[in-house]
Amino acid sequence: MPSTRPPLLPDPTADLGLRGARAVVTGGTRGIGAATVRRLAAAGARVVAVARNPADVPPGVHLVTADLTTPVGVERAAASALDLLGGVDALVDNAGRNAQVPDGVLAATDEDWQTNLETNLLSVVRLDRALVPHMTAQGHGAVVHVSSNAARYPQPNGVPYAAAKAALNAYSKSLALACGPHGVRVTAVMPGVIETEAVEAHLRQTAERDDRDLDTVREEFHRRLAAPLGRPGRPEEAAELIAFLASPRASYLTGTTISLDGGILPTL
Repeated sequence: MPSTRPPLLPDPTADLGLRGARAVVTGGTRGIGAATVRRLAAAGARVVAVARNPADVPPGVHLVTADLTTPVGVERAAASALDLLGGVDALVDNAGRNAQVPDGVLAATDEDWQTNLETNLLSVVRLDRALVPHMTAQGHGAVVHVSSNAARYPQPNGVPYAAAKAALNAYSKSLALACGPHGVRVTAVMPGVIETEAVEAHLRQTAERDDRDLDTVREEFHRRLAAPLGRPGRPEEAAELIAFLASPRASYLTGTTISLDGGILPTL
């Protein structure tokens, strides 16, 4: 039987060697992104959170509002972050969204595919193109791409999203090879089911669409996608890994993609 004991969360005061580091986190006001902003700020980093809409951020954190699905929005975010921080040492590309296709992959339109590619791949490519050269010029830096285990475990109603994340993984590896000689590391994290606002919204939409009880839908979803630990992950657990990868403690890690899914992937 799965344990009902709540997991011990990481110590947010543990030193990561990030004091004074300049960090940019996209999608930084909700879910994994918000938890990562809090973790980096607690580690002493100077943080810019990028988000589409205004929102509250922790004291000392700068908020930049921009739509990263457009080239103009990416330019705005990059310029504002550089102006606020004077440079960048760590970039966490976390912003993304699963624009689902309830009727399955063959019902996906060109617009469905393009939306997922713009949101989950091209927005990352464009922001990296704007900020990573500043890292290579200074001879150090870390980039963390927040992918998804959907890249290796696609669901029928989320294939465009899964394909975009798989492409992100391939791009991450290529960028790591290109940037390694310049002292810049690139890694990717593939979260599984994490208890975020986006997951809860998806469950509510599913319950309403199928005219079913929300608690039943939530229980089935967790049972199907949260094994073998028997629970979904927490944003703080994802943030701890991301902050580690962005820190000097991960100094020999690059070009790798790490699953953070409680062991759900059924393959090696």
